[in-house]
Amino acid sequence: MSIIIRKAQPDDYPALLVIWEQSVRASHDFLSEQDIQSLLPVVRDQALPNLEVWTLCNEASEPIGFMGLDDDKLEALFISATSFRQGCGKAALEYARKLKGPLRVDVNEQNPRAVAFYLSNGFAVVGRSPTDSQGQPFPLLHLSEIAQSAD
Repeated sequence: MSIIIRKAQPDDYPALLVIWEQSVRASHDFLSEQDIQSLLPVVRDQALPNLEVWTLCNEASEPIGFMGLDDDKLEALFISATSFRQGCGKAALEYARKLKGPLRVDVNEQNPRAVAFYLSNGFAVVGRSPTDSQGQPFPLLHLSEIAQSAD
C-alpha cells in the first residue's frame, strides 16, 4: 500500500474523528460506550485543533489514519480498522522521526496490540501511570526511543 502523509487541514477533522472512533472501537476493548462518547469531544475539540496533526491517505488521497504530535511526543496515532496491519502505523512513525527525532509516547497498558506495536518499533517502557491523562482508571505505559548514534 502506498501511503501519502500530509498536514491535516480543519476540513479533514470530521473524517479523522470517524477514523478515531472506528479505530478505538476495534482496538480499545477496555473502553465502554460511555467512555468512547465522553472521549469523542475531547478528541474533536482539544486534540485535533491543538496538536500538530498529520493525515495518512491512501493512493486515492482518502484519509486512512492520522497522528498528532506535540513536540517529540506522539499524542495520537489512529489507523482506520480496514487499514490495520498494512504498514500505516510504521510509516507514520518513520515520518514523525524524520520531523522530530526520537519520540516519546504514552500507550494504554490495556491495549496489548498497541504496546506490542511500539515495542517492536524501537520503543522501551520508561514508566507507568495508574490513570490516563483525564484521570480515568486506564493505566498508561510511558515509552521512549533511544537516540541512534550517527556513525
